[in-house]
Amino acid sequence: MVRRVLVPLLMLAALLMPRLVSAHDLFPGFLEVQATSASTYQVLWKLPLLQGQRLPIAPRFPDDCALQSAPDSRQEASALVYRAELSCREPLEGRLISIDGLASAGTEVLLRVRPWQTEALQTLLIQPEQPEAVIPTASEADQQPGVWSYLRLGIEHILLGVDHLLLLLGLVLIVRDGWMLLKTVTAFTLANSITLSVSAIGIVQVPVAPLNAAIALSILFIGTEVVRFRRGQTSFTLRHPWVLACGFGLLHGFGYARGLAELGLPHHELLLALLLFNVGIEIGQDVFVVLVLALERAFRQLQIRWPFWVRCVPAWTIGCAGAYWTIETTVSLIKGGV
Repeated sequence: MVRRVLVPLLMLAALLMPRLVSAHDLFPGFLEVQATSASTYQVLWKLPLLQGQRLPIAPRFPDDCALQSAPDSRQEASALVYRAELSCREPLEGRLISIDGLASAGTEVLLRVRPWQTEALQTLLIQPEQPEAVIPTASEADQQPGVWSYLRLGIEHILLGVDHLLLLLGLVLIVRDGWMLLKTVTAFTLANSITLSVSAIGIVQVPVAPLNAAIALSILFIGTEVVRFRRGQTSFTLRHPWVLACGFGLLHGFGYARGLAELGLPHHELLLALLLFNVGIEIGQDVFVVLVLALERAFRQLQIRWPFWVRCVPAWTIGCAGAYWTIETTVSLIKGGV
């Protein structure tokens, strides 16, 4: 009786899950403030678009500051971009600016500041729990570039990217021993590091729509492989999952680079910011894999014997999500997305 009720519910949840979450969840806002004199600033504001809808967040400057004219605006693939000149009676250095709506939007804002009388850019991460930051002085910007913010962004990019996590889960589920798991995770890590790097610095660019469709298809494929593994069947990719991990790692590395590319890397700290973002990605991946292995070991230690249909739930979830995103992204591609 319980099985008759739970199985349809779990299948329904697996079908609805991809509708409730987006494939790429991390879209931080980006605010750049560069001084052009002691009290005037060029402001660049990238407002993220989530599924085509603008997030309800906006920068708030001190009351004595005002825009010199209406901001220039344009729409990019995942953000609205505004440029304007800001004038203040008092210099912004040492004063607070805040982001309205950040606490409820569930995202963060990367703030990049170049104070007056320095060429150094300082990078700060404004978070929902404290949606404000103090504009640094020139000496502070010279001493603390703040690129460590990219490390946290890398960790969050992987841990909030449901599509990437499902692929990792699928890879972990189809390996048979610890040595093969090490080879598989290493191959995935090296491969996505390569494509993340070459894409982030502009050596190779992949159109967004085909990339999203290919990433979705990779998740659908790994879902079918998990089902095949659970049935005791075999295939080339089940015998050599590291080969599959290498190929999909190359593909997902381009996906990782999207989050960084939307922000725009500062040229003078390009390599360090890229390295920290990449390290953050790898930390997030390793944390997720360790959690999955810890759960599996805990179930074994507790001698919990799950029914076969319960053990199939991860495969259903991965497969249903992959199928849904494949259809969604393919339709978008056919409609002319780039």
